[in-house]
Amino acid sequence: MTDHRALKLYLAAPRGFCAGVDRAIKIVELALEKWGAPVYVRHEIVHNRYVVDGLREKGAVFVEELDEAPDDRPVIFSAHGVPKSVPAEASRRKMLFVDATCPLVSKVHIEAERHASKGLQIVMIGHAGHPETIGTMGQLPDGEVLLVETVADVAGLQPRDPQKLAYITQTTLSVDDTADIVAALEARFPSIAGPHKEDICYATTNRQAAVKEIAPKIDALLVIGAPNSSNSKRLVEVGDKAGCPHAVLVQRAADIDWNWFATASAVGVTAGASAPEELVREVVDAFAARFDLSVETVETAVENVVFRPPRVLTEAAE
Repeated sequence: MTDHRALKLYLAAPRGFCAGVDRAIKIVELALEKWGAPVYVRHEIVHNRYVVDGLREKGAVFVEELDEAPDDRPVIFSAHGVPKSVPAEASRRKMLFVDATCPLVSKVHIEAERHASKGLQIVMIGHAGHPETIGTMGQLPDGEVLLVETVADVAGLQPRDPQKLAYITQTTLSVDDTADIVAALEARFPSIAGPHKEDICYATTNRQAAVKEIAPKIDALLVIGAPNSSNSKRLVEVGDKAGCPHAVLVQRAADIDWNWFATASAVGVTAGASAPEELVREVVDAFAARFDLSVETVETAVENVVFRPPRVLTEAAE
């Protein structure tokens, strides 16, 4: 189908890969260069099928648990982080392992341990079952981290001592929803300690701000990302709340239902932090093939954060 009417496409910036995702992918590529295939990766290195399939073609083998990986091949832990029990088990098995946990997730892990060392029980704002939440809660013994997902959950919390609490958050949450949960925690537990610096990462915050900027101008928003990507799903929600009539998550151009744009005159496109720019170009090209397209980039922040891979890998490359 082609439709030669005019369509304005607003391209959100920043969008796509963040520094933690870049670093994690590079770690797998460098490990394959250094040690050859196969290199095992516990859980998807980042939540994007296109990226995972590309690394699989190069020789990465993705497993969900450590016991699926052999002792004699390198194993990499995903950018989302892992419970302490995982590197402990890898060490016990004398495995060669590289931790690709995003440094901003590691910061939250350290924060949790610092609060716990002062005798505080931790409240984690996050999504049950998400690998980042599992990894962060797994930094401390069972019962030391209580999970809340919504404002309503705060009322049901039963801490050991309401005077000895601290909160941390998953790095990929909605900034606005999290602020509401923090306010509820502080109202119920006035002495609760918070992080020195916001736990929600810069990339999540920036991508949400860019969506808020374009949402009032558009009839529909396409978020390019995976259905299991927390930060991508939050972008859809932010678009909805910021006034976009129709916000939807797609993995790539082939997933687009062109009926969504039957009456649209302006569309927004963004990408979650684990979606590569090739998929953004693919989507823009698909629009250009169907409409008389004009593209405007709306940039709300400039990102220049870089995280270096571990020295054990960069020394090999150099």
